[in-house]
Amino acid sequence: MTKTRFACFGVLTGLFCLGSNTSSPQVQDDSTHLRVNVVLVQLNVAVTDNQGNYVTGLRPEDFSVTEDTIPQKVSTFEESDESGHGTMEVARRNSGVVPESSNETAASHAPANQPEASSIAAASGVAISRVAESSLFILFDTSNYMYRGFVFAQDAIADFIRSMEGSSKIAFYSYSRNLSRATTLSTDPFQVISGVRNSVAGDDAALYNSLLLTVKDAAPWGGRKAIVVFSNGPDNASSVPPEDVAELAQSTGTIIYIISTRQAQDDPVSAAAFERVSKASGGKAYFAKNWRQEKQAFVSIREDLVHLYTLSYYPQANANRGWRSIKVKLVGKDLQKYHIRTRDGYRLLPAVYDGTFRANTDSGGGAN
Repeated sequence: MTKTRFACFGVLTGLFCLGSNTSSPQVQDDSTHLRVNVVLVQLNVAVTDNQGNYVTGLRPEDFSVTEDTIPQKVSTFEESDESGHGTMEVARRNSGVVPESSNETAASHAPANQPEASSIAAASGVAISRVAESSLFILFDTSNYMYRGFVFAQDAIADFIRSMEGSSKIAFYSYSRNLSRATTLSTDPFQVISGVRNSVAGDDAALYNSLLLTVKDAAPWGGRKAIVVFSNGPDNASSVPPEDVAELAQSTGTIIYIISTRQAQDDPVSAAAFERVSKASGGKAYFAKNWRQEKQAFVSIREDLVHLYTLSYYPQANANRGWRSIKVKLVGKDLQKYHIRTRDGYRLLPAVYDGTFRANTDSGGGAN
């Protein structure tokens, strides 16, 4: 039987009806609806050179975006104001100067629950801003796979939370067979770390169920949103496949990073799934064999988050009502040597989730 996957996508404005805030990983509530009205599609883009250094100083005109081969016009453009080790500044082709942001706000493009960011108007009419806060969800494996390294994992997560202070709202969730929302989005690192320290070990691991629920929690938030998963073993209790999680993450514009404490060769099936899910969302998968590599993975994720470009566009008229493919390229021969990482599309059709994915043609919405 053909399976129509769960549909929603990354927008800065829209109507989300996500149902009750349940902690059950089975996701069996038939009343869980998602109604969407496309206004703005948002992309988080990493640009690196051949050595993996982040490329900074790019402008909206340096990017070319197509949706189903239809050229799109960038409407908003954000970049982090952090720079340092592992970054390189691109020399401007014209003036050589990257303008500073002003104190004006980009409120006209921000939803009610998105932090304001200072912005300037580019000559092309694109609103350029510095990213204020992002929404970050940490999902910690507390199943029986984690017993031996539990304390070391808590220490690594706590250090990561401290490193993100001032740049993100952070929520801390844990999972075994059920999902536990220990701390909702907060700017108080002590509150979030308290949730980490109070987490306890559980039983089987329902990673994909819990990750699906976490993506749904992140979906209504504007701006950058990311999930960092800390896993110590395979999923052995979920009712949804990783492919459904990957598509929902793509469609909501949610980046997924996965840190696995098992080497890829020890569990090739889970490793391949982790790679697919993270890559599809524009994130990365890490395989750490000891606590030092776990900490290095968290450092790498922080560097990635603070060096992403965030750009958005209003979709041009498009008759395609299903999956829409997105391609982002750099313009100009001097920039084509760099590498781009971002999600590669989203699904337009709304749907109802009832244990399988089926289309709900009665739910309105759409870009065109």
